[in-house]
Amino acid sequence: MGRSSKDKRDAYYRLAKEQGWRARSAYKLLQLDEEFNLFEGVTRVVDLCAAPGSWSQVLSRVLIKGEKFGRAGWEEKQQQDMAAVLGVPKGKAPHEAAGSLTMEEGAKEPAEGRGKDIKIVAVDLQPMSPLEGITTLRADITHPSTVPLLLKALDPETFDPSSTSASHPVNLVLSDGAPDVTGLHDLDIYIQSQLLWAALNLALCVLKPGGKFVAKIFRGKDVDLLYAQLKVVFERVTVAKPRSSRASSIEAFIVCEGFYPPKGFIASLQNPTWTEELLTSKSSQAAKNNEGERQLRKDGITELHLPPDPCEARSARWIAPFLACGDLSAYDADATYHLPKDRKSLEPVQPPTAPPYKRALEMRRAAGGAYGKTKKI
Repeated sequence: MGRSSKDKRDAYYRLAKEQGWRARSAYKLLQLDEEFNLFEGVTRVVDLCAAPGSWSQVLSRVLIKGEKFGRAGWEEKQQQDMAAVLGVPKGKAPHEAAGSLTMEEGAKEPAEGRGKDIKIVAVDLQPMSPLEGITTLRADITHPSTVPLLLKALDPETFDPSSTSASHPVNLVLSDGAPDVTGLHDLDIYIQSQLLWAALNLALCVLKPGGKFVAKIFRGKDVDLLYAQLKVVFERVTVAKPRSSRASSIEAFIVCEGFYPPKGFIASLQNPTWTEELLTSKSSQAAKNNEGERQLRKDGITELHLPPDPCEARSARWIAPFLACGDLSAYDADATYHLPKDRKSLEPVQPPTAPPYKRALEMRRAAGGAYGKTKKI
């Protein structure tokens, strides 16, 4: 199957090439932003597992260049059309006309003043082509040595090597990382959960109170445990499924809003989310509660009154809300669309910079193509 066949089978793959996105995953972030307004008031962002850079590209075009997409872009286009009909010069607001339709003056920020206070750091183990206004960091998010590298990239002038938290925390942390799937769902879900765990611990080092955390998850059997763990440090936890994400895929995105760290919390990849302290305190408290109470009766017999078994008590189960994001009139990610006969398939905007199969392709070309049957040109 060639590019033309994939263009038919995947509408978002085709749209990404036509609209200049590096990957189709850009639409997932745009649809999440349309539902949760992720970029409102955001000036500092960390994009984890960023390669090939589609989410960083969205951040660059929205936060730095000031472009608008989705519903916001449609509303801006409506205002521009209305201003053109009323004959209003650019930068000035039309007076009330045609009912209650008005346009606020100065709604669009001047291009020269936009993006000067924006700080975006993209982190990935794979190399990524540069983007305007994006600081790229090649590092492993599962390794503790990545924390000081990220803190230095965020604040190169005020970086303190002895600190484990950012001097100027960020508003938003994104993670679109996923392992190379094996087809064994249980194994894939486990590896993805470990990757998410590393992204969360890295986010706790740089997020400011009230910040947001968005990450890809695989919805498996025990995903409710993950929701409950995130609810400990975030006020609102929501599971979202963008329309550009295939319905046949188990992937979804967890959107965590309102970060509130526990009192005295110190984030560190060497001791993820205070696991040791929390388990020790809870086990000691449980042991203390299970000791029971001893009472001496008048006949000299000692009675032991044990507390009720917590396993037998009915506990309230918290279920995260699930939302479908994206316009209902948008393309269906699982559908196949017919293309015009004279349409030419476009090349990807950003080919892989260092794919793991690059060496294999070079060896195959040197041997004369597939199985040595293709002649050298």
